[in-house]
Amino acid sequence: MTSCMPRKIKTLDESALGFSWTIDEAYERGSHALADGGRVWIVDPVDFDGLDEKLRALGEPAAVLQLLDRHDRDCAEVAERLGVPHHNIPDELPDSPFEVIKVIQLPVWKERALWWADRQALIVAEVVGTNSLYTAGQGGIGMHIFLRPRPPKVLRGRSPQHLLMGHGDPLHGPEATDGLEYAYAHARKDLIKAWRNAPASVRD
Repeated sequence: MTSCMPRKIKTLDESALGFSWTIDEAYERGSHALADGGRVWIVDPVDFDGLDEKLRALGEPAAVLQLLDRHDRDCAEVAERLGVPHHNIPDELPDSPFEVIKVIQLPVWKERALWWADRQALIVAEVVGTNSLYTAGQGGIGMHIFLRPRPPKVLRGRSPQHLLMGHGDPLHGPEATDGLEYAYAHARKDLIKAWRNAPASVRD
């Protein structure tokens, strides 16, 4: 994926955290700009025209954070253009407001999440999402289809007021906590339904 390709924004979600944007496509890739103390951290970005100006209006870019090994997206390009570090699957982020959570550490899947305690915000790359691949076409929020048989426990029990994801639109308020718990509670229960709803490229 190259940053010169045109991207249409499906959703631009602006909040006290900064802003998130979702690309208008089947997988609804979600990216985030998180602002604190005049600095901005950019999470798993998919580039779009005008991104740099919107980031700098929010604050001074601090770093690009890649939370999933296969979420290369436009991380390296955006980091180079902004002149900031590209932290790929970080285990810690000193001098930032985030706690890094090691979600999955496998040869074929390495994933981190961020917990922003001061804002009660949970930023998740791939475990849960709100696009139709995750939700079995039912709406709401669901677990990644490959994780449904054995969901990673490390995120369960968190009570976020903001849930930002790598696929689909963010959730805010009580909907964030309720949605996360729903995704865990229905992970195995809705597995067959989710598998039948998945595109052939996933089932093969």
